[in-house]
Amino acid sequence: MYKSTTILCVRKDGKTAIGGDGQVTLGETVVKSKARKIRRLMDDKVVVGFAGSAADAFALMERFEGKLKDAQGNLRKAAHELAREWRTDRVLRRLESLLIAADGTSSLLISGSGDVIEPDDGVLGIGSGGSYATAAARALVANTDLDAKTVVAEALHIASGICVYTNSEIYVEEAP
Repeated sequence: MYKSTTILCVRKDGKTAIGGDGQVTLGETVVKSKARKIRRLMDDKVVVGFAGSAADAFALMERFEGKLKDAQGNLRKAAHELAREWRTDRVLRRLESLLIAADGTSSLLISGSGDVIEPDDGVLGIGSGGSYATAAARALVANTDLDAKTVVAEALHIASGICVYTNSEIYVEEAP
C-alpha cells in the first residue's frame, strides 16, 4: 500500500463528488499541506483524483486525458484503454499511483494492475486513508440526508483524524 493522500468519491441522489486532502509527504515528512489532487479534464466534464506519487499521477493524468480525447469523452472506454496500457507498458507498470475518475454517469477506480472498478454503492476511496474515508462515507450515506459533496468533506475530515498521511485541508469538486 502506498503512503499517500486520501481521495474519496461519493455518488448519491444523482450527484457525484470527489475530494482529497492537501497533504504531500516525502517519506515520513510533510512537505506541503495545501496541494490540490483533484483535476477537471475534458472541458470540466470529467473529474479525476489521484493518490500515490505525484509525478506518476501527473504522467497518468496526461495519458488519461489523451485517452478521453481519443474516446470522445467516453469515460469507461478511456479508463479501460488506460488500464490496459498501464498494465502492459514496461515504463507505465512502474508507476505508483491510483486514479478515481467520475463524470455524470460513472465513478471508476483505475489501477496499474488493469483494474477498472465501479462500486456497487457509489463510494470509492483510495490512498492511505481511503478505507477510513470509505467507511465513514458509507455510514454517512446510510444514516444521514447529507448531499454527496458534504458526505465527501465530512468523511475526509474523519479520515484526517485517523490517518497520519491525510490532513484536514480538504478540496471537493462535483462532477457535472
